Amino acid sequence: MKLGVLALQGAFVEHINILKELDVEPVEIRRLSHFSDDLDGLIFPGGESTAISKLLNESGLLAPIKDAVLGGMPAFGTCAGMILLSGQVEGLGTGTIPVLDVLVRRNGYGRQLGSFSTVAHFEGVGDVPMVFIRAPYILEIHGSVEILTEIDGKIVAVRQNSILATAFHPELTENADIHKFFIEMIASQ
Repeated sequence: MKLGVLALQGAFVEHINILKELDVEPVEIRRLSHFSDDLDGLIFPGGESTAISKLLNESGLLAPIKDAVLGGMPAFGTCAGMILLSGQVEGLGTGTIPVLDVLVRRNGYGRQLGSFSTVAHFEGVGDVPMVFIRAPYILEIHGSVEILTEIDGKIVAVRQNSILATAFHPELTENADIHKFFIEMIASQ
């Protein structure tokens, strides 16, 4: 299996290291020549969603990646990645690659001081550690979106068809269960 990891900004190295541990071939996507539609899926890391959107546009990656994901390429977004994949972002309109039928709130837990870690149940996996850093959360879901995790009544992980999104950073823990879940999603298609 070969998974692309958007490597423009944010916590992409951590995703790459986890994929290597799981014997999955990671492909760093930094420029247009790195992206191809023969990838089995694509990971959108945490970071700063506005900066990542800007870099996607400037690099020429936005159109081909958007076409691939809208065309059915599996995608996994963590934190900022969730924002990029959301159909609606509160106060901003649509996400950069609007494939999830959700309304998301950026910085839902406040500024950096609102960051926290917890352990919670992730549907289909069990209890996993979760790191929230200036994290978003989902206000509304629509259509076929499946809620995988809620923390204090706030939706923080969802799946819709071949798209997985978490408000937290599973790549910043020692636990690879969420990445395994994404790989199994792809394998079962």
